[in-house]
Amino acid sequence: MTDAAATALAYACPRCGEHVTQRFYGPCDTCRGALRATGAGKARAVERQAYEPKVNVTANAVASKDD
Repeated sequence: MTDAAATALAYACPRCGEHVTQRFYGPCDTCRGALRATGAGKARAVERQAYEPKVNVTANAVASKDD
């Protein structure tokens, strides 16, 4: 018996209900492929806004003191 076969779980797929034996709990291979096909998005560049400090921030009184 291999190490992977010893740790395999037998359960019903949470998505379709089909009985599967896999190492980790989750959707079966068929459901996983369908989810990747329908849920995968395309990467796109998003432009970020420049940082602007809040207006109510004032300079430190000691730092702005004139000698």
